[in-house]
Amino acid sequence: MIPGQIRSLVIGVFSWNKAILVAESYDPGKQQHFYRPIGGGIHFGEYSQAALVREVREEFGAEIDHLRYLGTLENVFIYNDQPGHEIVQVYDAEFVERSLYERGTLVGLEDSGLTFKAFWKPLIELRHNSLPLYPTGLLELLQKHGLI
Repeated sequence: MIPGQIRSLVIGVFSWNKAILVAESYDPGKQQHFYRPIGGGIHFGEYSQAALVREVREEFGAEIDHLRYLGTLENVFIYNDQPGHEIVQVYDAEFVERSLYERGTLVGLEDSGLTFKAFWKPLIELRHNSLPLYPTGLLELLQKHGLI
């Protein structure tokens, strides 16, 4: 995050079997774990669909298709005691390699070289879980599109 700047992001929920693909993260300022779908930053001059394809390819070495735009969320938040502001394009999409749906977890690689795990989280658990799902408003957007 760059203080005072709005970030343009894209995320993919990859809905499957009444679950979505999320990574668990941690906010040290709030001392709280949370869930967030996979995705990343949109580069200048890059369309959000292309950014999601690129991010999934870079992080998981996987190809995706059948992208379906669900909506845009604006997220104003505090992370690690710092204010943040994001405009988030939200898509549902499918993995070309269908076997990825059968894996319990997928291991991703960040630009920093750190790995992270993404896993299928049932939507019913996200609705009733004590851990928040970000960006704010995502559950309502998924419900609007009949994914919950």
